[in-house]
Amino acid sequence: MKKITLLTKITFHVFNLCLVTLYLYPGSILGWIIYNDFQKQPQITSDFFVFSSNHTYAFTILSLLGLFSYKDKKIVILFSYLFFISIALELSHIIIPNRNFEYSDFFGNFFGVLLVLIFFNIFKFLKIANEK
Repeated sequence: MKKITLLTKITFHVFNLCLVTLYLYPGSILGWIIYNDFQKQPQITSDFFVFSSNHTYAFTILSLLGLFSYKDKKIVILFSYLFFISIALELSHIIIPNRNFEYSDFFGNFFGVLLVLIFFNIFKFLKIANEK
């Protein structure tokens, strides 16, 4: 079990580092890899209303990895960090060349973290209710 937890923590930190790198690079690294064009962004699915689907997926995965890595330990710190980077990384696009701040990306980041937090609290509530 300790090996699985260690692997999950490593995966969380590597994914986190990759996400920060992709966010802070002035251009689209994934666009360059897939389309050979730094200006073109790959789109996995169409956006959800006012949420960027790509950003929602990325921050949901990051939040799930963090949650599985730290379980009940340091959950408040983990989600504080996740909400902070979901906001700070998108705000950084205001000053990064060739990047633009977009509300749909901002809301997608935030929603991805919020979604995992909501499900975590529902499962926690159900677990406590079943123990009684």
